[in-house]
Amino acid sequence: MIPRSLRARLLAAFVAVAAAALGTVGAAVLLVGPSYFSEAMGHVPGDPMGEAMAMATQMAFIDAMRRALLAATVIAVITAAVVSVAVAARIARPVTRLADASRRIAAGHYAERVETDEPGEIADLAASFNDMAASLEATERRRLQLVGDVAHELRTPLATLDGYLEGLEDGVIQSSPQTWHLLRAETSRLTRMVNELAELWRAEAHQLPLRTEEIDAAEVAREVIARFAPQADARGIGLAAPAGRLPVMADRDRVAQIVSNYLSNALRYAPDNSSIEVAAEVASGAGRLRVTDQGQGLAADQLEAVFERFYRVDPARTRSAGGAGIGLAIVRALANAMGGRAWAESAGLGMGATFLVELPAP
Repeated sequence: MIPRSLRARLLAAFVAVAAAALGTVGAAVLLVGPSYFSEAMGHVPGDPMGEAMAMATQMAFIDAMRRALLAATVIAVITAAVVSVAVAARIARPVTRLADASRRIAAGHYAERVETDEPGEIADLAASFNDMAASLEATERRRLQLVGDVAHELRTPLATLDGYLEGLEDGVIQSSPQTWHLLRAETSRLTRMVNELAELWRAEAHQLPLRTEEIDAAEVAREVIARFAPQADARGIGLAAPAGRLPVMADRDRVAQIVSNYLSNALRYAPDNSSIEVAAEVASGAGRLRVTDQGQGLAADQLEAVFERFYRVDPARTRSAGGAGIGLAIVRALANAMGGRAWAESAGLGMGATFLVELPAP
């Protein structure tokens, strides 16, 4: 029966190796030793007395060798067992710690980490385990934060709807086109938020249908800019469109969605009578679109945070004015899904910001 414990398996393996080595040595000595012994004694063939003495000494030699081998076997097995227990314990100890830590992580303790001073594969295994635990902890933290953020975001429009409906029911609020328009706006806000969350989930889960083909990203950007032009003109904001062509392999509608989110974000934070530039360029063998505004800029710790769900640079803005905070998260998920990447750059607060997306070249 094969033992289940790693220590027992290692001990059995070490003892088996020692026994095999001793058996081989013993067999070799008993088979080859007598002839060598006779040759070393120098017995003369044909001498009856010599042959009798040779037989007696050979039997004594064999008996002595058997006793010595038996004693050596016992001592070697005991020594091998002691050494094997120590070595097996040292090898199995970090594995046991890993098993205990994995059970605690399975129970929900995602902050669990394993420390080991063992070199080689054990250290690599511990490092991989810690990386996995850190990833699980970050995922769980994002999940909890997402649940809390969704609950917070839904609470305000639901409270507004509930308050107005209760007022209408009690007759405190009169039914009017303005009231119905407000209620309709809140339900539209809820619908938009739910749709954005669903799209973000599909993109991050790689379940978003994409039609990847060679497109001109600069042309797509110009089409999006044309849609935003009236909104920008109303505030005196100039929109600079990219010139030329920028061929990339991507989904045309998703690229338009990325540029729309970038422009919407830029218009939200750009001051009146400023300018927004959309540029197209080839960098590192890929196609890149840049949207640069003259808004409030970003601090170094905000360059990654702006792509997180429900993050707002200015917490004082209301969601109706500042959006739900999901647009840039969708941008990054879409860019990743198309084999590209999205990021932000800024010289600092008050220095404006540049949002970039890079997509594979044909």
